[in-house]
Amino acid sequence: MRLLSLWSLATLLPVAFAGKPEVHKEKFDYLPAALFYFEDSPVILAFDSQGSNVYRSDNDGKNWNKISDVEGKAFDIMEHPYNDDRAIIFGEGKTHWVTKDKGKSWKKFDVPLPISFRQSPIAFSAADPNYALYASRECDPGDIYGFSCRDKTYYTKDWFDSEVKPLKEDTHSCLFARGNPLFKEAKVSTVLCIVDGDDKYPEHRKLMMSDNFFEDSIEPKLDGYNHVRGLAGLASVKKFLVAAIRSAGTDEMALYVSDNATTWDRAEFPQDHGGLKEDAYTILESTPYSIQVDVLTTSGMGPAMGELFSSNSNGTYFTRDLDHTNRIHKGLVDFEQIQGIEGIMLANIIKNADEIKQSRHAKKQLQSKISFDDGKMGTWKALKTTDDKELHLHSVTELINGGRVFSSAAPGIVAGVGNTGDYLKAYEDGDLYISDDAGLKWKKSRESAHKYEFGGAGSIIVAVFDEGYTNKISYSKDHGENWNDLDLEVEIRARLLTTTPDSTTLKFLLVGTTKDKKTLMINLDFSGVFDRECKLDKDDDSKSDYEKWYARLDDDKKPDCLMGRKQFYWRRKKDKDCNASKDFKEPEVETEVCECQAQDFECDFNFIRDSDGKCVLAPGVKLPIPPNECKNPKDEYKGPSGYRKIPGNSCKGGETKDEPITRKCEDAISAPSTGKIVATPHGFYAKRPVSYYYPDNAESGEVKNQDETIFMLTDRQEVWMSHDGGKKWSHVLKDIKVLALYPNPYVFDHVYFITSSKDIHYTRDRGRSFSKMEALAAPNRKGMPFLEFHPREPGWLIWHGEKDCASSTNCHTTAYYTTSGGEEWHVLKPYSGSCRWVRGKAKDTPKQLAFCEHEPKEGDPGQKFFELVSSSDFFVNEEKHFDRIVGFATMQEFLVVAGVKDDQSLQASASIDGHTFADAHFPHGFNVPHQTAYTVLDSVTHSVFLHVTVNDLPGLEYGSLLKSNSNGTNYVLSLDAVNRNEDGYVDFEKMQSLEGIAVANRVINWEAAAKGERKKLRSMITHNDGSWWKYIKPPSKDSEGKPYKCSGDLEQCSLNLHHYTERTDPRHTFSSGSAIGLMMGVGNVGDHLTGYKDGDTFLTTDGGLTWTEVRKGPHLWEYGDQGSIIIIVDRVNPTDTVHYTLDEGKSWQDFKFGEKMRVVDITTVSMDNSRRFLLWGLRDNSGEKFYTVNLDFTGITDQECKLDESKGEEDSPDDDFYLWKPQGDGHCLFGHEALYHRKIPEHRCFIGKKLERLHGEPKNCECVAEDFECDFNYERQSDNTCKLIEGYAPPNHEEVCKSPGVFEYFKPTGYRRIPSSTCAGGRELDKSESLPCPGQENREKWKKKHSGLSGFGLFMVIVLSFAAAGAVGYYVWTRIFNGQFGAIRLGEDNGGNFVQYPIIVISAIIAVAMAIPSILSAIGSWVGSKFTRTRRYTTRSSFARGDYSIVNNDEGELLGSDDDDEV
Repeated sequence: MRLLSLWSLATLLPVAFAGKPEVHKEKFDYLPAALFYFEDSPVILAFDSQGSNVYRSDNDGKNWNKISDVEGKAFDIMEHPYNDDRAIIFGEGKTHWVTKDKGKSWKKFDVPLPISFRQSPIAFSAADPNYALYASRECDPGDIYGFSCRDKTYYTKDWFDSEVKPLKEDTHSCLFARGNPLFKEAKVSTVLCIVDGDDKYPEHRKLMMSDNFFEDSIEPKLDGYNHVRGLAGLASVKKFLVAAIRSAGTDEMALYVSDNATTWDRAEFPQDHGGLKEDAYTILESTPYSIQVDVLTTSGMGPAMGELFSSNSNGTYFTRDLDHTNRIHKGLVDFEQIQGIEGIMLANIIKNADEIKQSRHAKKQLQSKISFDDGKMGTWKALKTTDDKELHLHSVTELINGGRVFSSAAPGIVAGVGNTGDYLKAYEDGDLYISDDAGLKWKKSRESAHKYEFGGAGSIIVAVFDEGYTNKISYSKDHGENWNDLDLEVEIRARLLTTTPDSTTLKFLLVGTTKDKKTLMINLDFSGVFDRECKLDKDDDSKSDYEKWYARLDDDKKPDCLMGRKQFYWRRKKDKDCNASKDFKEPEVETEVCECQAQDFECDFNFIRDSDGKCVLAPGVKLPIPPNECKNPKDEYKGPSGYRKIPGNSCKGGETKDEPITRKCEDAISAPSTGKIVATPHGFYAKRPVSYYYPDNAESGEVKNQDETIFMLTDRQEVWMSHDGGKKWSHVLKDIKVLALYPNPYVFDHVYFITSSKDIHYTRDRGRSFSKMEALAAPNRKGMPFLEFHPREPGWLIWHGEKDCASSTNCHTTAYYTTSGGEEWHVLKPYSGSCRWVRGKAKDTPKQLAFCEHEPKEGDPGQKFFELVSSSDFFVNEEKHFDRIVGFATMQEFLVVAGVKDDQSLQASASIDGHTFADAHFPHGFNVPHQTAYTVLDSVTHSVFLHVTVNDLPGLEYGSLLKSNSNGTNYVLSLDAVNRNEDGYVDFEKMQSLEGIAVANRVINWEAAAKGERKKLRSMITHNDGSWWKYIKPPSKDSEGKPYKCSGDLEQCSLNLHHYTERTDPRHTFSSGSAIGLMMGVGNVGDHLTGYKDGDTFLTTDGGLTWTEVRKGPHLWEYGDQGSIIIIVDRVNPTDTVHYTLDEGKSWQDFKFGEKMRVVDITTVSMDNSRRFLLWGLRDNSGEKFYTVNLDFTGITDQECKLDESKGEEDSPDDDFYLWKPQGDGHCLFGHEALYHRKIPEHRCFIGKKLERLHGEPKNCECVAEDFECDFNYERQSDNTCKLIEGYAPPNHEEVCKSPGVFEYFKPTGYRRIPSSTCAGGRELDKSESLPCPGQENREKWKKKHSGLSGFGLFMVIVLSFAAAGAVGYYVWTRIFNGQFGAIRLGEDNGGNFVQYPIIVISAIIAVAMAIPSILSAIGSWVGSKFTRTRRYTTRSSFARGDYSIVNNDEGELLGSDDDDEV
């Protein structure tokens, strides 16, 4: 917007005649990219993005001056929203400028890093204008696209007078708790930030809060019990703080609301609502007493449609206000509250909603609606013209001017562009309509579409033609009844018409472009059009220029109550030719309180209006029982009436519709405790279940606790479903033969049902509804998975279909993909093997990245191997990584490949970015000439366990268990001769609830087994993540109190357990993720493992240190209520009895469930936090029928356990939990003492909600030998020391210098710290001499750090390489896909349907060397903002969509982003 010249005042400025407006013009090269007024002033700032300049006018745009301090350096501008004198100009680099005097002077300040492009660069404090947070970005050198960027936030307490100070790294949003003037309940210094969790993935982000700028901080427990992860957005909305969360396992999001930054409540929406989806709800301009949210209800790429909800006064309960609202995919919604008048709002709805739901190509037909009762359901009416025609207006989604669309501070005067008829037509077909009674009646004021503005508190309305070029503007002094034209003496295309935010002055700014593409800034001054100021006489209306104008009149034209009060203004009579305003002083509203009437109440949460307009309970909804009520099912209690007073309503006395009413206990959600267990059997006419799946309940999903959905497929290809844990079953998808269930492992509620045809049936709401899509081909017959799912995009699927299979010779697999949830399919890769979306460890790996196995010679049936190719643009372009592989597997950020070498043996390789691969290096002496199979095992402790097959004779398989270092480059031997089976499964399992504990079975006669002798197995356990293994110490006596027959050391007498390779179902694990310290197993005490039927059942409650035999014979087991219930049942013989314990095995009780059956499985929800179990089995002589029996333990007690977090480590008489400390061989585990909440076994209560069991932060211990393992090329000696292998050199630790930010390395000692150990001091075996990395800069940093200090130790090598390369990985046993745990088997025929989730980490060297990934087709919103500017005008009113917040978790576009004011 470079200023060209001033027009000559003598020749170009019009002469000021009485009663005529004045026009002043200045010409610029470019349209401003941003423009705003300082509040209550005539000062304007305008930003020219192309010239990188900022201009200032101090007289409403009449004259402009370029700010010389920033000439050619400006990148953007931002006003201070809570201080009328302050603004900031951003430079593109590290230098910026601030003002405290409305831009008269500017102070330059420098910061360590340039502004962030992922989040708003400044967060302001409403409590202290000197406080601000500065968000910056730090990127790798040469990274122009920002793939490697991470955000750092700084703070200032003096408006950048001094240097900014570091606040927090890896931020995604930070704000002051008091970031809104209405929010008072926090300290001025309280700051909240969304930061990375344990990795870079959005579902692990967390909320941190500090009162002292993160000198220390806490992580709020949003649900009152747990630290909730998956923070996607954070916003300050009036008197509320709102956090948006999308946790793992769902595409639904949750809102948590707080009015004090300390206590948070989840916002609850009606049960019949479909759930909040990511990037699919918008927090609208809300009121001080209610949050208003519009939620997207359509899916896919079709037209967007929503529902409008409003909250109660504390923001936690939402009720539906309006269906079928119009919105666009950017999140903008056709909704506006009339400024200055409470309770009146305008919205556009979609008339043809049913058509829109059914066809993505349907065109919306919009209708405008208005509510005078705060938008509550049933009060929305059509807009009516004075001749009683329906009117429809263009709104926010088609914003064509700055600021509000319809209203201003001018009392009751609203305007819009639209048309009468059945629905809204094109903007160019619209006319200008005006209402001066707050929208009750509208009148066409001007033909054609116009931009418009209000001035002088409604004294004048200015309009300019907006369908093309014009040389005039028009103005009206009588609410649009009559108009005068003003010749501009130049033709322009109007781009912006604006005035001061309060609409009180008579001066306007018109921005337009001429036909020669120049920009004119035109100041319009109407000060001279009025001869006098208006006079107010409240006592004599005939002498007054003002009228007492009520916001609404009833049908009898009498003042009507609105929100429990009559609201009125003293407003200028429209026929009075006088100026009613004083500059920058807004009209004041006055109120009169009314008696309460029916209209002052609305339907409460979970209630809807029936056909008679009464609030009744929504279908299928049951109400919760108040505490200490309903001791008997026949009791009654006082419950909600179904009504609530509209939040913020002022009425007094009169009608009282919200008082509690008497309700029946039997209608409530849960029945009172009966003290009994209830068994409910069900028979199925089929031989057996083929598969079943419990959809988990994600943390941010809206599924209620009572929902224990199960999908089950029988061998007759029938699908059955239960929503109550198997009490009641329903046959779904009748008359459809289903081949397989395919649950989406990333979105628990989505389940797909595969048929033999192209039809794919699915549910996306846990079976409440079913739909069908059609693929482009029938499912493949080559053993490839039918479907693959994207980790973050629920609608992105890969389908492996068959092609040309009429002939077996030409039959091959083709991979297809959809990004629209199956609405449209496209070919991804023909002649493929398995294709998968790959999510790299690199932060911004393109989401389109997919890997495919591909036939090198397409159609050649003699091929044995695939090549491995990848693409980031759906294989328009592709990259080949390996010529010959037998398979690849992925787990979140890692990809591992089994390549084939020339000698036909395998080579393991891995990648974190989907581009650069590294080979795994195995330890000295580990010489397997022909590596035939790998099994990638889990690790939750920053190391990877890899099983490499050593002996592959059928039935005699075993191999070596290798453990990686923290960066995954080098592997050391953890345990040799570990057992595996023909399918590649390995006898190795990590304990789910405690870190570093694992059980494995070792082949003790491995040499003889290699020659064909039957394997003998012995169980071993580790408590330090595989560094040391030992045999399991048996109990001293059996369950009958008798001593065991064996004796001697543990080699002759130990506990041996039947393991993974013998399981009929991989879900039968020793431990549960929610049962802290508990493991169960079947085995025997002796020198080796004997037959399964000869085994007995054992339990440990202390992480495997001690074991107890609980019952003779082999039993199935299952944990419930997070370990407070354990049930077991005979695995071998028919039985009618289950045995259960409520006190961790101290005592056992029996329960007869009915007719005897041979139980083959016990199941419950995947998190083991339910009190309902399901037995699966066969009865004698049952023929073609199997049975389930639901065991419901909820009747045992209705007393929920109480957890008192405030007690610290002291006992509390009111607490049902105690603090338990797990231990290894000593008092510590992994270098720290961790305390866990465990239920006191003797207390009869249920845990219920999933609890975060870890208490506080673990305390570090002094280091001991168990905290270390041998480094690469070192091996452990008989005295447990680590010695360098003869002929080998120590590892080159200087390699870590290739990692960014590393400037020192350490000499090897032969030991490396176990990656998960946090020990400090004591016996630190890894500490040695520190050396500087090569390079002068590194040497300077090293000197600075070590000046006057001794050597620092190898510990920093591990920490730095971990932090710099991010080379840490783990695989947590979860029960996501059908609850199946299968390990990853590469190099063999993988029979069965078990989903494969591997993990491997690669070195810091590879992490540094990785090339920039293929360019994304859409490289992010910040890149767009960097290279192209969208005009942003923050003008009249504080609204300007600044209070209009779009929930979007796309890298920092939170509940409202820096682009909220774009037009």
